[in-house]
Order: sequence, then C-alpha cells, then structure tokens
Amino acid sequence: QVQLVESGGGLVQAGGSLRLSCAASGRTFSSYGMGWFRQAPGKEREFVAAISRSGSSTYYADSVKGRFTISRDNAKNTVYLQMNSLKPEDTAVYYCAASGGVLVTTDSRYDYWGQGTQVTVSS
Repeated sequence: QVQLVESGGGLVQAGGSLRLSCAASGRTFSSYGMGWFRQAPGKEREFVAAISRSGSSTYYADSVKGRFTISRDNAKNTVYLQMNSLKPEDTAVYYCAASGGVLVTTDSRYDYWGQGTQVTVSS
C-alpha cells in the first residue's frame, strides 16, 4: 500500500516556474515507477511525465518536453516535477501516481494516486 500526497501547486504568471512534490508513505517507494498526470476542467486526465524506479530513465509528453523535469529521491520517498516556462494551457490539477510498471503512460496501469494539487497559470 502506498499513500501519495502532492504539494507545491499555486498561481503563477505565464513564463514562470513551479516545483511540485509528491511524498509517498511506505517502505516500497523505490519499487514503483512514478508518474505525473494532469486534468484540466472539462478535459480527460492526461499523461505528463514518468520516471523509472531508480530515476535513471524518464519519459515526457510532447506538450511538456523541454519545459518540465521529473525526478525522484528514493531516500526521501519523494518524486518531483519541476515546471518551467509555464503556459496558460498548463493550468490543471496535477496528480502523482505509482505503478508496478516502468515509464507507463496509461493511467489505468497506475495503482495508487494522490489527491492532486491545483496549478493555475495566468496570461
């Protein structure tokens, strides 16, 4: 069982940066691939980024590639999402999730989810 708690969301102007954190409970954090997803109002939840168990491999959605960076610290049971050059279209609730798979982009393959944190980018 893994419990996930996101933090770091907020309101930022276009072009600004935010760093999201996702703290995980339990001793098995390093055995899970981790991912970030987002859901904007009226839209389906979409994949943002994923990271392997060790953190050596990452994968990004085309819409955030070059602007967002996913990382993890297994000693702290935490995964991060550094978001730079934010755009109004990045506005959404951001969720972290844990999967038994590696670099998974499909939300149905994630077993545990956080409650989400709101990111709002003003133009």
